[in-house]
Amino acid sequence: MVCDFFYPQLGGVEFHIYHLSQKLISLGHNVVILTHSYGKRRGVRYLNKGLKVYYIPYLVLYRNTTFPTVFTSLPIMRNIFIRESIDIVHSHGSVSTFAHECLFHAGIMDIPSVFTDHSLYGFDNIGAILVNKLLRFSSTLTNRMIAVSNTTKENLCVRTGFDPAKVVVIPNAVVPKDFQPNFDIATRGKVRSKKYITIVVIQRLFPNKGSELLTHMIPKICNADDKVKFIIAGDGPKFIDFQQMIETFRLQDKVELIGSVPHEKVPEVMRRGDIYLHASLIEAFGTVLVEAASCGLLIVSTMVGGIPEVLPKHMTIFSAETSVTCLAKATQKAIDLIRNGYDTSNFHQEIASMYHWSTVAKKTVEVYNKVYFESCVKKLSMSDKISRFFFRNSAENRYDGLMARCLYTLCCVVEMLYYIILECFWQPRSNIELAHKWESSSEP
Repeated sequence: MVCDFFYPQLGGVEFHIYHLSQKLISLGHNVVILTHSYGKRRGVRYLNKGLKVYYIPYLVLYRNTTFPTVFTSLPIMRNIFIRESIDIVHSHGSVSTFAHECLFHAGIMDIPSVFTDHSLYGFDNIGAILVNKLLRFSSTLTNRMIAVSNTTKENLCVRTGFDPAKVVVIPNAVVPKDFQPNFDIATRGKVRSKKYITIVVIQRLFPNKGSELLTHMIPKICNADDKVKFIIAGDGPKFIDFQQMIETFRLQDKVELIGSVPHEKVPEVMRRGDIYLHASLIEAFGTVLVEAASCGLLIVSTMVGGIPEVLPKHMTIFSAETSVTCLAKATQKAIDLIRNGYDTSNFHQEIASMYHWSTVAKKTVEVYNKVYFESCVKKLSMSDKISRFFFRNSAENRYDGLMARCLYTLCCVVEMLYYIILECFWQPRSNIELAHKWESSSEP
């Protein structure tokens, strides 16, 4: 597993990698994670069930992504791949430098690779264009891709020109026992007895998460209904906008802004509410919606990205449009349903039967088996790899001009020469000591 984003940083990608790795270990596989160092956390660390993590010291540029070097990471990554007897490289995240470079290195080293994308990206700004170009380059020799929703699959295929038949949809999951509802009179009953409806918002306070929608909509809801309260958890550049909203409209008694919340405390915050409000402008899957529904909350959300695929219709009230007016109408509809006794007590059991990491791990292993079998049957020669980078198939030629393909090919040739020098002169395989494998017990 390779990604810039991992523990101690917390987030959707980080938890996906951790829980998937834990289930793969339970199925009898050995898993090693490569990420960059976090402060003093560098070198080799072990997590639960012997999950081995390499925290590699690299320069971090922006939002925990490392400085892109293309070639200079090859020696240490090659050393780890050989030392740990890696059979498959699985990279995560389109904006992870480590993910891109490991895909590239793995292809040159004849190690089968898989890439999972967790986000949606557009085509109308320089950042998205650069990310798309980089992913097209690094995924040239990638065997399979995994998308977390059908919308993400379509987005990924358009951005990379990758064969849709080789892109598999495997949704995220949750740990249901961590997100259990609380229907005790002591908590939810107490709120209902006062006729207050509590709406919870837990998200990173960034523009793409709909923070501006919320700062305009919340005062409207509070003005229209004085029996509604909001709990807003999260941090980000828009945090100050929420503070200003509270001060401007004097909502100190109705809006509780609690800032960043540790992940283990998220269920406690969710259980304080009746409705979960999600105003995101772009979303590949929306794991937080599954977590909130598992806690027994009725969901109000925008209809963007892969969100409509996540939950059954009876769990969600969708905003007709991504606007303040429509989101306010959807929220008011949810408030009326809760006041009239809408039953959400079965949500947890339904979520537990729909989303669990064991299923995600088994589907991922199926992808691994196909990739590994194909790599054993047919290995690409050096000339085949160079051809892949330059003579891209007709579907991809629409996106790559001559200069781009020449640059791709030049990088491939330089990487091959560098790899040969490492193999034959600098650090031959025979000089690399193999690591001892952690003995894991398989789940039945």
